[in-house]
Amino acid sequence: MLWLEADRMASLRIEEKTFKTEREVVKEERRMRVENQPYGRLQEIIADKAFTVHPYKHPVIGSMQDLESASIDDVRDFFRTYYVPNNATAVLVGDFDSKEALALVSQYLGRVPKSDKPVPRDIPKEPPQTKERRLTLEESWPLPAVVVAYHITYDGNPDSYPLHIASKILSDGQSSRIYRKLVYEKGIALAAFGGGNIIEDPNLFFAVAIVQPGHTPEEATNALITELDRLRGEPVSAAELQQAKNQFARDYILGRESDQNKAEVLGHAAVIHNDMKTADGEFDIFQNLTQADVQRVARTYFTPENRLVLTILPKANGPAPEGSR
Repeated sequence: MLWLEADRMASLRIEEKTFKTEREVVKEERRMRVENQPYGRLQEIIADKAFTVHPYKHPVIGSMQDLESASIDDVRDFFRTYYVPNNATAVLVGDFDSKEALALVSQYLGRVPKSDKPVPRDIPKEPPQTKERRLTLEESWPLPAVVVAYHITYDGNPDSYPLHIASKILSDGQSSRIYRKLVYEKGIALAAFGGGNIIEDPNLFFAVAIVQPGHTPEEATNALITELDRLRGEPVSAAELQQAKNQFARDYILGRESDQNKAEVLGHAAVIHNDMKTADGEFDIFQNLTQADVQRVARTYFTPENRLVLTILPKANGPAPEGSR
């Protein structure tokens, strides 16, 4: 495996025929995962409207226009810039002799030349949002969707841990506050979900409702905001907090079952946190969180001036909801 990775990093051959074939594969992947899925563009729309300068504004896979305009030279330049030893982290997990493993790493990866220029790190910082933003859009969707989103912090920030817990309480599954309130109790949403995108740079917490026929986007928006404000106004219950901690513990254990899982967790800690100890240390951090911690981050981030509200209406010539004809 080390030999294969070293060979790929040192001498990857990108030919015109292969490039064109793979570009069509990626286009088809986009059609399958985004274009042809109901509400498939939702995440892209949220990011596009929430960010102004940060690259999170743009989807990783790119738009169809991006894919069509990309040249083979663009791909080669990207590879030479980022797929280099001075931008790589090797994580080895398993039953092996460490000295022998390090010798093999040096033997195979040590021969790959470093880049002759620094890896670009000039990522623009998203400016703080200072007032609520409300936008209305149209998409070819069968039912209206509403989104309430807030800018939040980055992975590894002390606030990120209670934000994870808040996300589970608010929007993790059909027992979450948002789903119970909008779908089961009020019946104003066909579906309700959300989550916190807690990654390398500050990202978003968002809550979404697909509006039930017979109800209005305004009803759904107000219900979402009410639930988010409730988290600011009153502490979560001890039972809710413990359930969220139990869910985290389950995910923590299942996410470390295989060697590949362990390698991914260690790689994340090394690259994103710049601290391998967080791979294990985060368990205690989560288990020691309090109701006051969750309320504090809700009060910090779920504020009106930090809020984006999107109302996405079906286009006039879009598909009609089932049973409406």
